Amino acid sequence: MGNSPVPLYHARHLVQACSRSLVICLLLAGGAACENRATDTTPVAQNPPSSPLRLLRLTAEELSRMQLELSPVAQGEILSHREFPATVQANQNELAEVTALIRGRVVKVHVDVGQDVNKGTRLALLHSVDLGMAEGEHLKSAARLEEAERSHVRAKELYENKAVSLAELQRREAAMKAARAEARETRNRLELLGVPQEEIDRLDREHTIKADMPLRAPFDGRVITRNITRGEVVETDQKLFTVANLTDVWVIGNVPEKDIRFIHKDQNVNVVFAAYPHAIFGGTITYVGDVLDPATRTMSLRVTVSNPERLLKPEMFAVISVYATSSPDALSVPLAAVQDGPVGKMVFIQQDVGTFEARTVKLGNEEGEVIRVLEGVKAGEQVVTKGSFALKSEMERHKIEPST
Repeated sequence: MGNSPVPLYHARHLVQACSRSLVICLLLAGGAACENRATDTTPVAQNPPSSPLRLLRLTAEELSRMQLELSPVAQGEILSHREFPATVQANQNELAEVTALIRGRVVKVHVDVGQDVNKGTRLALLHSVDLGMAEGEHLKSAARLEEAERSHVRAKELYENKAVSLAELQRREAAMKAARAEARETRNRLELLGVPQEEIDRLDREHTIKADMPLRAPFDGRVITRNITRGEVVETDQKLFTVANLTDVWVIGNVPEKDIRFIHKDQNVNVVFAAYPHAIFGGTITYVGDVLDPATRTMSLRVTVSNPERLLKPEMFAVISVYATSSPDALSVPLAAVQDGPVGKMVFIQQDVGTFEARTVKLGNEEGEVIRVLEGVKAGEQVVTKGSFALKSEMERHKIEPST
């Protein structure tokens, strides 16, 4: 037989039964959910706020494209090199400005610029009227002294013979003492005018006034300036010759305030002169200034350099090179590793192959191709040198924040 249709009342009862079953199931499910909320007291864990990214990860393809180079953080002494401009000057302790001690006319000039002289060498000869008058006063005082001494001797003999009084003897003795003082005064004046002892002795012996004043070299050296000609009248304030001993010279430089800590007295340094660019002269710091120039903020520095062959001339240009070492545990990285970060200088440290950390660092002084690192790295860590700028660009693109 074919399928017979379901009677209508049977279909109605079937729909009602199914509806009751669905409601019961929903109620049971709701009750179970309520029971679970009532008994489960464990709080639901919240997702922590996302921390800033600090690592930059590159694929093998990116690493190959960037061709990064690494260098370990070095630890040890760093050789500091500083250079300061300078000029050559004559050693002021071996330099003399020769002047005339009395007004006079130049009779003869015996030396010229560049000539080596010994101590006592005659440089020029002056004829001075004032010197002639001083020599005349000396001869007069000597004659008065001789007369006073003879008078005192006669008075002493007469007093012993009761021919003169004690007062007369004392008067003549006082006159003799005054004449002696006057003779000493005129002699001292000649000495102060630069008249040598042998000339004074000749004057006392011959009683002849010459009024000639020789100018002599004060020590062994070289005549480096001459401001005198024959026949001119010179005054006491004129500098006629400059004699310098150039066996060693002074090199005077200026040190910026930031480099003062590298300088100390008795330190050995190197000096290069513009006239001899391929030669290095050794020198010693013999003076370090105590006061800075308020305009240039520099300190004066003096280096003494030996000059036995007279190659170095006053007013030459020079450069003073100073070398100093840092502490033995100083950390340093190549300059190429340092980049500008959002909060200061930073370097990239390799944590693993293809993984790099951008790290903020505190830097010290640059020393050639390296720079000292005061904080932020450890010895032996691998820093990126070549390609660090490319890593910085990737860091900014991915908004990675450097660690501190």
